[in-house]
Amino acid sequence: MKNIAQTFLSKDEQNALIECVVDVEKQTSGEIVPVISSMSYDYSRAAHLGGLTLGILTAVIVAMLLGREDMWVFLGLFMAAYVIFSRLLAAVPVLKKPFISKREMREEVEEAAVTSFYLNGLHRTRDLTGIIIYVSVFERSVQVLADKGINDKVDPKVWDEVVEMITEGIKAGRPGEAMCQGVRRCGELITEHFPIKHDDTDELPNLIIEGDAH
Repeated sequence: MKNIAQTFLSKDEQNALIECVVDVEKQTSGEIVPVISSMSYDYSRAAHLGGLTLGILTAVIVAMLLGREDMWVFLGLFMAAYVIFSRLLAAVPVLKKPFISKREMREEVEEAAVTSFYLNGLHRTRDLTGIIIYVSVFERSVQVLADKGINDKVDPKVWDEVVEMITEGIKAGRPGEAMCQGVRRCGELITEHFPIKHDDTDELPNLIIEGDAH
């Protein structure tokens, strides 16, 4: 069964995005790598918090309906409901969202983007010119990070513009087009400082689709 990262873009959109990266890299020695991840973290704590919250509410409601005020009845109902809801939330990640703060999701996506940057070797390009466009589908969040060679010459704040461009496109239901626009904009921002070289090679994948978080 495909994970949500694999279905985020259609096959045609994936191919178009790869072609877009290839075209942009014909003009620059920079290495732009779009990465699509299902989710940046498994948020196991949210499953427990949700199970606890829903378990208490269920136990209270059922005990009231039964007209039982016995503490042992309440505890039995609570434990049964907690197990059911915590397992349900663990199995269906989207149900965890009400129990995850926006701050936690933002921090996890930021950390996951940095981790992906290094795990996928974007820090090992010849001229330190790797750029990751990291899209975490579950959190509906985008991060753009560049290596030291680029950030020494390009203000890192410019990546906020690319993030906003891609985020708006995804919200509008145009994820493939939005990511291509982001790739092109990255190319425009770095080509002046990092034009293509005669011996330049394609050092990194042009699209990476990651599995579920662990």
